[in-house]
Amino acid sequence: MDVMPLLLLVAGSAAIAAAGRRLPVPAPLLLVAVGLAVSYVPGVPDYTLDPHIVLPLLLPPLLHTAATDSSYLDLRAQMRPVALLSVGYVLFATFVVGAAAYLIVPGLPLTAALVLGAVVAPPDAVAATAVARRVGLPNRITTILQGESLVNDATAITAFRVALAAAVGEGATWAGGIAEFLIAAVGGVVVGLVLMVPLHWLRTHVKEALLQNTLSLLIPFVAYAVAEQVHASGVLAVVVVALFLGHRAWEVDFATRLQEEAVWKMVAFVLESSVFALIGLQLPVVLDGLGDYEGTDAAWYAVAVFLVVAAARFVWVYPATYLPRLSARVRAREGELSWKGPFVIGWAGMRGVVSLAIAFSIPLTVHGGDPFPERNLILFLTFTTVIGTLVVQGVTLPPLIRLLKFPAHDVQAETLAEANAQAQASRAAEQRLDELLADERNALPAPLADRLRTVLERRRNAVWERLGQVNPVTGETVDDTYRRLSREMIGAEREVFVRLRDGRYIDDEMLRTLLRRLDLEEAAAYRETT
Repeated sequence: MDVMPLLLLVAGSAAIAAAGRRLPVPAPLLLVAVGLAVSYVPGVPDYTLDPHIVLPLLLPPLLHTAATDSSYLDLRAQMRPVALLSVGYVLFATFVVGAAAYLIVPGLPLTAALVLGAVVAPPDAVAATAVARRVGLPNRITTILQGESLVNDATAITAFRVALAAAVGEGATWAGGIAEFLIAAVGGVVVGLVLMVPLHWLRTHVKEALLQNTLSLLIPFVAYAVAEQVHASGVLAVVVVALFLGHRAWEVDFATRLQEEAVWKMVAFVLESSVFALIGLQLPVVLDGLGDYEGTDAAWYAVAVFLVVAAARFVWVYPATYLPRLSARVRAREGELSWKGPFVIGWAGMRGVVSLAIAFSIPLTVHGGDPFPERNLILFLTFTTVIGTLVVQGVTLPPLIRLLKFPAHDVQAETLAEANAQAQASRAAEQRLDELLADERNALPAPLADRLRTVLERRRNAVWERLGQVNPVTGETVDDTYRRLSREMIGAEREVFVRLRDGRYIDDEMLRTLLRRLDLEEAAAYRETT
């Protein structure tokens, strides 16, 4: 097996993504553009997307890292718009794009057109996360886009399977399609709910940080494989497990969290970079199979499908946003709503590698051995739609957001909330320290006890002296006692931060910032010496 093409892909995409961080062009768009250009360089190997690799091997870790970085509480608060987009919009886009393609492309059967509709229906999790991270969208919009992109792949894959069954002559019916969708959706959620507790138990009871991180890397693949094995949605299973583990990550050992954050950042960087480069590298593969169509006809079909995809999202987003607000209870709960938010959500529908992977899984033949109708054209239209949304919408979205002038984050309010949270946590830690020092087994020299209190005010002390004195009661060295008491104090602060997060006084992003600060402090106190 020649691994050189894979190494070139990973190394090249990582280098381009790193360069993209120093350029005004978003890294995903730069990767796609370079992939398009490199695809015709002599000697570059053919990179054909294999759905048997992309869906079970690339999709689970990408979904996992996106879900763990999301907020379960924020997603729950935005459940209605997320569900309307991830389920309602995907089904709406499937039918609208399918019907439009059926009318636009002569000779394209309706069933094959609906296959195309299902393929291009879901906005991509990687693209949405990358854009939201770069442009600094308001929290509510970011949550909606991330939540939609986490769940919509399950809807699209199920819709694709139903449409594909009809296209290849397996006698699919509307009732059967609805039943398959419900089974896949409910089954995926159930599998996630069944797996999340034992997996979290393993994470909290395996004491070796290296083993815990190995388990962390395996979790998304396990959840996906188990769900697919019982014909449920692997996507939903991964998302449910990841949201639970992310919400309860504070219960895991600090060393695991620190390592895990670094490991998953690296995994996400490599996979996201490779995925966007792969999209651009598909151009020769797609064009080679398009021989039956003249260039002008194919280009017209591509433009028409792209415009339908872009317009259909606005047609869905605005009614889905404003019709529920006819309810006084909804208006009271959500407050005033500007037209700017729905407009950005409507424009932020970038497609990505999942659509291409699903398209490449279309079989070559139907029952009876006949070729699948217009398979090569469907691949081409999927490719052009993905490229069109990434380039047109991805390039224009950042300046559009700046033009709309969304309210900036209230830095003063966020700082005040963080200060209040830290003050409450510090009081809890100081109270815990007083309780511990009242016990003779925890006796410390006064200077070290004062340093424990000082660290509550200044968490920038990096190095502690290792002392060799032994406590006559416990047999601990003073350093051991000091580190143990420090951990107790940090644990008290951590519990307060989580309680404030659960009470919605601070958000998950602030919680992660505060926990990381404590993790680094705990790591400094528990460092190993060589």
